[in-house]
Amino acid sequence: MIEFKLPALGADMDEATLLEWSVQPGDVVKKGQVVAVVDTTKAAVDVECWQEGTVAELLVQPGEKIPVGTPLATLLEAGEKAAPKKAGGTAAVTPERKAVSPAARKRAKELGVDLAGVAGTGANGAVTLEDIERAATKVAPTDKAAEMRKAIAAAMSRSKREIPHYYLGETIPMAKAMAWLEGENARRGMDERLLPAVLLLKAVARALKRYPEFNGFHRDGGFQPASAVHVGVAISLRQGGLIAPAILDADAKSLTQLMHDLTDLVQRTRAGSLKSSEMSEPTITVTNLGDQGVDTVFGVIYPPQVALAGFGRIARRPMEDDGQLTLLPSVVASLAADHRVSDGHRGALFLLELRELLQHPEEL
Repeated sequence: MIEFKLPALGADMDEATLLEWSVQPGDVVKKGQVVAVVDTTKAAVDVECWQEGTVAELLVQPGEKIPVGTPLATLLEAGEKAAPKKAGGTAAVTPERKAVSPAARKRAKELGVDLAGVAGTGANGAVTLEDIERAATKVAPTDKAAEMRKAIAAAMSRSKREIPHYYLGETIPMAKAMAWLEGENARRGMDERLLPAVLLLKAVARALKRYPEFNGFHRDGGFQPASAVHVGVAISLRQGGLIAPAILDADAKSLTQLMHDLTDLVQRTRAGSLKSSEMSEPTITVTNLGDQGVDTVFGVIYPPQVALAGFGRIARRPMEDDGQLTLLPSVVASLAADHRVSDGHRGALFLLELRELLQHPEEL
């Protein structure tokens, strides 16, 4: 018997509300399949199951708020049979999935209405938009932005309390990268063009392969290096706050694929549609505030990660070029790292590797 539990959803999200099940008892579940949808303080998240089996029992009802690690369901392994019910026992009740129109579901999320408590008046008991509007008058609205800020504050306070940060910065010449990018984009269609941010993400991912002490987690009193590079991207939300979901296996992807994945991730994040693996898997976070006009950003590490890379705006700054002082495009890269795992010498080498990689953009 396999016990499927609510996975970790990031350092600042330690509980979630089950919105709906995507499976029922008797359904066969494949590895990576979405089995449920939960609501956190930041977004609705599709929860994936990374075990295979047949659903035996659903242990949580839609509408219930549960902490990370709570068993959600049990699965039968291949060839395993369900245990017979004890005489006089009560069979588990299989929750029926409530029929809700897409418009009603969207409106319920906007108004903070729990669908589990709404009686449907539509055909066959379906919940309609009018049912949601009616229910909304009976509940106090939820201040989602305030909840999110509270969750972020708790995670960042924990980070500063537990992690001995150190910070480094490096001004990286970007003339070669920007010239290559201009030529590359001239050969591409409008919908295939690359942004400078993709070059920075790929360079970080590549540098981590050479300096793996910045890619992983500090857990149980020690460093646990990650076997893959999953780059968390800090994305601001229109209603305030931010989320840092991951681009998985960023080091192994082409610039074209990274651009596609970044665009898709930003769109789904702001639409409130993420996967649990994207929330739980980041091995490092990258924050880029260049589009906000800042020169430098020194971030706070997301525990249990051990590093955060930051980038400011790409701007023309005084730099030496072939013995002459001139204005050239450059970006200030920063590193916030955990002193329990690495030191300033290794951090400096990481930034120098980042600098070197960006001088050869055609090889990224």
